[in-house]
Amino acid sequence: MIKREKYLCKIREFYDSDLIKVIIGIRRCGKSVLLKQIMEELKSDDDHIIYINFEDVEYAFIKDYLDLNRYVKEKIIDDKKYYLFFDEIQLVTEWEKAINSFKATLNVSIFVTGSNSKLLSSELATLLSGRYVSFKISPFSFNEVIELKGIKDRRDIEDAFNDYLLWGGLPQRFEFKTEDGMKTYLSDVFDAIVLKDIVKRHNIKNITLFERVMEYLVTNPSQVFSPTNMLREFSKEEIPISTRTIYECLDYAESSLLMSKVSSFDIRGKRILSRKDKYYLSDLGLGQILNVNKKTQFGAYLENVVYNELIYRGYNVSVGNNNGKEIDFIATKYNKKEYYQVTYTLASKETEEREFGAYSNIDDNYPKYVISTDKLDYSQNGIIHKNIIDFLLEE
Repeated sequence: MIKREKYLCKIREFYDSDLIKVIIGIRRCGKSVLLKQIMEELKSDDDHIIYINFEDVEYAFIKDYLDLNRYVKEKIIDDKKYYLFFDEIQLVTEWEKAINSFKATLNVSIFVTGSNSKLLSSELATLLSGRYVSFKISPFSFNEVIELKGIKDRRDIEDAFNDYLLWGGLPQRFEFKTEDGMKTYLSDVFDAIVLKDIVKRHNIKNITLFERVMEYLVTNPSQVFSPTNMLREFSKEEIPISTRTIYECLDYAESSLLMSKVSSFDIRGKRILSRKDKYYLSDLGLGQILNVNKKTQFGAYLENVVYNELIYRGYNVSVGNNNGKEIDFIATKYNKKEYYQVTYTLASKETEEREFGAYSNIDDNYPKYVISTDKLDYSQNGIIHKNIIDFLLEE
């Protein structure tokens, strides 16, 4: 397994800080491995490291904050600093009470991971008394996949990209040598997210209907979400469902970190547009396993890959609206802003005019890009064209 230096270099300066380190990400994206890499860097303090993975049956007896408090305090035998690592902390009822107590009464540095967007929300500041720093972890970026595979030849890189576009970057899926093995693994991860993280947590009764909604959502990524279209599709199959149920399912998919909601921003009016949200999969492989007998949406997948890459690079991302013309992404970080259009190919003049024309009347000097699979350089009028693979392999 590769060392995830991009994240480690951000977390290192907090190893001994009293701030609670919160590491969040979708199931199986590599949080546990990252924790172990941090512990490896702290190995000189081995006898003062306490690690608990709450998905391990060995710790099934820790059900709530009182159990956790009792277990940890029994392990602490001196006044030297201890490093506490809690993996999938959301499985412990009222876990924040124990964490706050440890921080207030013990000489400890605390790391927690979770697969629940509650760990991202504004609630977290209240739960942890405002004393935390958070890091969002993604599945492997394409650059990390190339590092993992150790390939350098361009043809092999292109093959790896085609594989990545369909099957995503969850780290463990690369251990499987056959497509059947990989599909089985991804199906198990998806089922764990749906059944454990959503159905059980939200006490969903009509599991069949919920699974059908999830199938629709994950096989239609990168689209402006329309409940009307979804209701129409379900009515063809005579499936009764309400708009309220649809939005509840969307919230559940987002809270489990299966999908991310991206709001639309009116560039001219400088305001967020309501009901113009788009949804992107945290990992495309989790959508592909349900995409049976459907045409592969390469353009949508490409857009999803670029979104995930921008998030991986630390940008805040919104969808742009320029007088009715959609700009796929407005990416901001600190005082830096970039615009991105994504299309599968610029082979037709009509597509070329549409993608580059989306930037018309935007008179600022921020970089503007068009990303596609084309190898020819279509850059024009100060708008930079990039091949998708070249873009993903940038440092």
